[in-house]
Amino acid sequence: MASEMYDYVVCGGGTSGCVIAGRLAEDLNVSVCVIEAGPDNADLDNVHMVGGWSQNLDGPTDWNITSEPAPGINGRQIKNSRGRFLGGCSGLNGTLCIRGNKQDYDDWGLDGWSGEDMWRCMAKASVASRGPSPLTSIVTPHPYPSCVWMGWRLVQLPRDCTWAIRAWLRIGAAETFHPKDDFEADLSVHGTDGPLHTEPHDLAPISKLLLDSFHDQGIPHTPDLFSTGASPQGCSNTVRTVHQGVRSTGADFITKGYRRENITIKTDSVVDKVILEPVDGRLKATGVKIVTKDGAERIVQAREEIVVSSGSYCSPAILMRSGIGPQTELSKHGIQTQVDLPGVGKNLMDHLITFVFYETNKPELTNDHLAYYDGALDSSYQLYKDTKTGFLSTFPFGAFAYGRLDDRLKDAPEWQQATPPPPPPADPHASKPHGLEGARDAMGLVRASQPNVEWFSTECYGGPKQYAAFPGDGQGAFSLLSMLLAPRSRGSVTLAGADPTANPVVDHNYLADPLDLLVMAEACRWGNEIVTGGAGTKDYVKGSWPPGEKHHEYTTREQWAGFVRENATTCYHPAGTCKMGRDDDPVAVLDARLRVRGVEGLRVADCSVMPLMNQGHTQMPAYGIGEKAAELIKEDAKRTPDAMRIDSVVATD
Repeated sequence: MASEMYDYVVCGGGTSGCVIAGRLAEDLNVSVCVIEAGPDNADLDNVHMVGGWSQNLDGPTDWNITSEPAPGINGRQIKNSRGRFLGGCSGLNGTLCIRGNKQDYDDWGLDGWSGEDMWRCMAKASVASRGPSPLTSIVTPHPYPSCVWMGWRLVQLPRDCTWAIRAWLRIGAAETFHPKDDFEADLSVHGTDGPLHTEPHDLAPISKLLLDSFHDQGIPHTPDLFSTGASPQGCSNTVRTVHQGVRSTGADFITKGYRRENITIKTDSVVDKVILEPVDGRLKATGVKIVTKDGAERIVQAREEIVVSSGSYCSPAILMRSGIGPQTELSKHGIQTQVDLPGVGKNLMDHLITFVFYETNKPELTNDHLAYYDGALDSSYQLYKDTKTGFLSTFPFGAFAYGRLDDRLKDAPEWQQATPPPPPPADPHASKPHGLEGARDAMGLVRASQPNVEWFSTECYGGPKQYAAFPGDGQGAFSLLSMLLAPRSRGSVTLAGADPTANPVVDHNYLADPLDLLVMAEACRWGNEIVTGGAGTKDYVKGSWPPGEKHHEYTTREQWAGFVRENATTCYHPAGTCKMGRDDDPVAVLDARLRVRGVEGLRVADCSVMPLMNQGHTQMPAYGIGEKAAELIKEDAKRTPDAMRIDSVVATD
């Protein structure tokens, strides 16, 4: 079987994986290989044109994972789409930069992963350095294209290596934030010079009216709330990973102007398993077995480390196919257990959302006329092609808000009598203890700092493909989505078999815990009151959408509970299936340095490592986890004994 060798092998070219590869490749003396199951995104127009996101679903650029029937949502199955191309879900998500709250990460109770730590890492992935990079003190560009100043000395460089210096000089930071006059940004958490381009969204009229309604109903406007996490209750516009009509993705860290010759990107290659071999009495990850698009099997070896960064569904599947996981699960599929880790694939979490649609009596307030009216979509597409502006240049989410439900649930016995779930056992070396148990609610959240729910609106009708009641000429509709934060329900990921091309079995177990249903129902109930009674929108709501529906008239929690069971769906935020934790945590797969227990040279780095979910969206934590992983790998590389490095080709059959 053919093989090749690199210093580092990253299994998965998604949001976290691309950041890891880009940061490791800053050291021009190392080689990095990124293995991606799907194609490069360079020619995927519907990645770069944000409004084309849905065209990436249900085909070869989607993993096409469907969850098992869940009793909590009336036995329905949910399509859990994931990006299957370079950049992963950063290339088809809602582009939202919503970090959560620092307490979310304090609650992990792990050394190096406090809220301050994660804010710094997310800032590193979203804030430019304001000082010189270490290299700029000795290397200065020179007017002659193949020369640089090394200290006081002008050095002529070989033509084929000037790219390296220039790439090194450019990578010092990550985000280029593009401010707008109508968005009050906290510039301390935004940067100005990096591959990840971000900007605030230009709100449609209905979104501005919704912000007025939130404020009128006791949810104050809090500028740049979703970048700062400053309050558990407030509303604002939010920053997006798009600029001048073009989506910015994780792939931008290793492509375009940041592509280095010490990075090899293998697309259309599925990771079958990690190869484990005994080295000095310990298991060492020495390489990965991959299957290419044409069915050929190859070995990609790693001198230093292998990082599995394939997401919360596929990362545990790779570990299990490698013999790392629950012994009972592996034996079902004839896989020899190398390391019995019961927690692999357990602790699956997701943010559940419920779309609630309304019709407006003033259709020009929404953007339906730019998408669904006769000839509108063709015109919008032509405008995008000509100018990179218009409806297809952005994602049609509008107003955002956080809310606490303490007062609204004080009459619910199940809320008052519930015991908060305990946070994970705290690492005694953690830089900040999670504590505050006496101040927590039934969901385990700190009342003073963590929201129970998030609302966000659409600026036209639409959503997952089951929503097909599109408005016609002269009609307008929008939705207010309620999102359940800190779900108590847990699901699992298991194998369908040992075949690497078969998707894993995903059981989200949505709404299995009755408190999840209670919170989601109350969130929809309050959201409906905001839309139908708030000063900004109450005069413009004609009724429910589609016409004939009556949910705008619902007033009881029980009515909304039935609505939620029938309509709740995924926000595409799976997490937790390879969780970090202390040695005495029976479900922990990784230590606090992302190292797989019982294996040398193997880490996992993506949202599967999260012990608990953040109270926000997962794009920015995914970037932050990638940044943190790269830091840990670099730190440990300085301490790794030569005996643990693989310096020769390992025999393969």
